[in-house]
Amino acid sequence: MIQLQDLYKSFRHQRVLEGVTLEIKTGETMVIIGRSGCGKSVLLKHIIGLLRPDGGKVLVEGKDVGGLSPSGLKDLRKHFGMLFQGAALFDSLTVGENVALALREHRQMGNGKVEEIVARKLKMVGLQGVESLKPAELSGGMKKRVGLARAIAMDPQYVLYDEPTTGLDPIMADKINELIRQLQKGLSITSVAVTHDMQSAYKIADRIAMLYEGRIIFLGTPQEIQASSSPIVQQFIRGESSGPIEAG
Repeated sequence: MIQLQDLYKSFRHQRVLEGVTLEIKTGETMVIIGRSGCGKSVLLKHIIGLLRPDGGKVLVEGKDVGGLSPSGLKDLRKHFGMLFQGAALFDSLTVGENVALALREHRQMGNGKVEEIVARKLKMVGLQGVESLKPAELSGGMKKRVGLARAIAMDPQYVLYDEPTTGLDPIMADKINELIRQLQKGLSITSVAVTHDMQSAYKIADRIAMLYEGRIIFLGTPQEIQASSSPIVQQFIRGESSGPIEAG
């Protein structure tokens, strides 16, 4: 279980989080939506301890992430996988080397075992026989899938997704959404995704939380958010320029 308790975070004079409270249940996919720059990615960085809150706490399995030592943080992050917005593959490494990165750093195993795991994870995301390719030889969708294979290489309990469908055509975006759902069910992963792509949010979410002006203003299922009476929520999920949320 992941718990965000009354989180506050500012960068100089810009207030980003102003009392965020949210509980992410074991085994669910929580999708956090909101406008660009509203603090969605900042929340992810707090969950894995890349940022520390100005106030409040992040608890993962009861442990206060902000209070962990560097070695404690390192141990915690072994339980997390992350799919970055641009896949964040290392251009100088092959696909196989990218997927194997965490395995080689944190696990004591022979080359044969590492290669076996890499091949299995790539197969899970629909890619086979691409281990020797470089990222420059891949399409955008393939890069996302390699990034996803790397995220699950260590069999994490939690996977964080930062805008998983950004930059993809609708068909490939749907493929990534399908993979996220399959991995959650097949591996019993607790997932947290941040996005402003409502089609993706509806497809992968068990529950959706909307972040607005530093706070969670809605929490519920995809069906519940579509039925919300909030003008702010409705303007955002419909993508309308007119309403209480100012464009710009």
